[in-house]
Amino acid sequence: MAEILIPRAAATVLTLRDGSDGYEILMLRRNLRSDFVGGAYVFPGGGVDDTDADTERLVYGLSDDAASRRLELTSGGLAFYVACLRELFEEAGLLIACDANGVAAKFTARDDVTRLASHRRAVNAGEMDFLAMMKEEVLLLDLRGLEYVAHWITPVGPPRRYDTRFFVALAPMGQVATHDAGETVADLWIRPLDALAAHERGEFEMIFPTIRNLQAIAHFSSARDVLDYARSLEAIPCVEPQIINRDGAIAILTPGDEGFKA
Repeated sequence: MAEILIPRAAATVLTLRDGSDGYEILMLRRNLRSDFVGGAYVFPGGGVDDTDADTERLVYGLSDDAASRRLELTSGGLAFYVACLRELFEEAGLLIACDANGVAAKFTARDDVTRLASHRRAVNAGEMDFLAMMKEEVLLLDLRGLEYVAHWITPVGPPRRYDTRFFVALAPMGQVATHDAGETVADLWIRPLDALAAHERGEFEMIFPTIRNLQAIAHFSSARDVLDYARSLEAIPCVEPQIINRDGAIAILTPGDEGFKA
């Protein structure tokens, strides 16, 4: 019997902004050479690192106790929130941060933008630790607007498995998102309804959890509506799909689907 892989803890963030025709969501295209969902459009995110833990002194607006209660964990919940914002910076160049008084960091002046881009290159190259960068900038990760919205676990079968917490956040004002030209090769802001329609036409590759999370929020009118929805959720179920062979075709089932084995 093949060994069942233990899912790695991961976090991802649905980053939102309001547009003239409704709100938009930031999506990144995975490098075509990637051995994990190459070519697919995804939300910024990745694995929770050891350095994401024990960082309570470097965040603003949330304690580990409060984060863990929200994620229904005994402890360590804060690491998922930290991983979200770290990955958003590494993959998309957006930094949601504030000073010790809770004043949001702007990064709109040319020198600030240049310095932040230099920091990002150093972090992605492994030349600088992300949290060391935050200390150098005398900034805290601002967790006040990061809301937990979904929990998915990769089904048994794929060569990689993740235990992923999904969050939503407003994009920081004045900052410009850019892909990292490594793990990701394109970035775009797109309305969820447009992304889903393009996927239906076969023009926009997405994986199952991405599609389902877009479907859950596509009907909202504004970014604030999505945050209010996430904030209103009391119990967030863990969704672990099952992959089956149905009449020679691969099907993905979630709880409630016919044939799903509880």
